[in-house]
Amino acid sequence: MVQECTLLSVWIPEQMKPGTMFLLREEAEFGSVENPYAAVLACPSCGCLGYVTLAQMLGYESTICGSACCSAEFFLENGSIRSRRPA
Repeated sequence: MVQECTLLSVWIPEQMKPGTMFLLREEAEFGSVENPYAAVLACPSCGCLGYVTLAQMLGYESTICGSACCSAEFFLENGSIRSRRPA
């Protein structure tokens, strides 16, 4: 699965549909200093909101949905969301 990632310019949680991302302005203030949180992303499968680190945004690490009912794992690449292929 590959889908486009939609960016929100204003934080309105009710508008966060699956695959929607909101960039955090002061990412260095959240998470670890080496790999801070850079955005909030609605899971492309279930829509659950979760933080995304800088390394995940750059495609260096995969992202896993944190919902209790979803186990989607995917990569962010150049504005797109690509499902992780099974090993």
